[in-house]
Amino acid sequence: MEKAALIAAAIVVALMFVLVFKTVRIVPQARARNIERFGRYRKTLEPGMNLIIPFVDRLKPLIDLREQVVAFKGQPVITEDNLVVNIDTVLFFQITDPRAADYEIVNYIQAIEQITVTMLRSVIGSMDLEQTLTSRDKINTMLRGVLDEASGKWGIRVTRVEIKTIEPPKSVVDAMEKQMRAEREKRAAILTAEGLRQSKILTAEGEKQSSILRAEGDRESQILRAEGQAQAIGVVFQAVHLNDADPKVLAYQYLQTLPQLAKAQGSTFWVIPSEVTTALKTLSGAFSSESTSPPIPQAGPGEATAAQPGDGTPQPAPGANGETAKRV
Repeated sequence: MEKAALIAAAIVVALMFVLVFKTVRIVPQARARNIERFGRYRKTLEPGMNLIIPFVDRLKPLIDLREQVVAFKGQPVITEDNLVVNIDTVLFFQITDPRAADYEIVNYIQAIEQITVTMLRSVIGSMDLEQTLTSRDKINTMLRGVLDEASGKWGIRVTRVEIKTIEPPKSVVDAMEKQMRAEREKRAAILTAEGLRQSKILTAEGEKQSSILRAEGDRESQILRAEGQAQAIGVVFQAVHLNDADPKVLAYQYLQTLPQLAKAQGSTFWVIPSEVTTALKTLSGAFSSESTSPPIPQAGPGEATAAQPGDGTPQPAPGANGETAKRV
């Protein structure tokens, strides 16, 4: 009897343990679980500990309430200019109604993918290739609006749609590369030409400034040289007038200056001024007077001698007709 009682107690404990295990259900955070009672939807279990009726209530699989991301492989889409492009999309969505997501659609991931492909073909079909490549934000906005509206009845909220890649045909890619290469070469040629132009402008400006500075320097040097010559001439002129220089010395200086005039650059011939004759006469008279003294004439029987009042040198007396008397 005791052995049978122990067996019966063990069976009761096992049944109670199974009953508790079947009755208590724990749902993790950000998850949800639907319950069916006799094949009909009963309620949705919230995160935490929940009690159900064992063998009466049936639990459905867990539904993730967090934001999910799914990537769809490239889908061939025809543009307005009849070019086939492959577009990869990335979809972000979140389940807001576990009951609708479980009972309104069989496979919401597959349904969203098919809607995405359909809308891509509709949107891209109204754009050419260039608009398709440059209008990603516009395509994303249009897809998000259509998908959110279509999936709302399934208890799904589409938060974001992104175009991952757009792959044009290889021939188009080669043509685009050639176009980009030509554009880069064009910009490089323009920049090179601009650089050469700026270089020539700066060089010309530098040469202009250099010529201006050189001319100013020449002008200043000529002015200073002329001022120096003027001062020298003034000093010489002042010295000549103050010291009452002999005309013989001035004639000698004048003759020394003439060879310097002939040595000047670009002088193929030079003109002797009339003053040279006077200077030569003065100079020759000076040298002749210094080398030989004139003889003193002797008064003859028929000649008269006039006394020079200044130095006592006898001078011939004038005749009756105003000419100097000569010996017969």
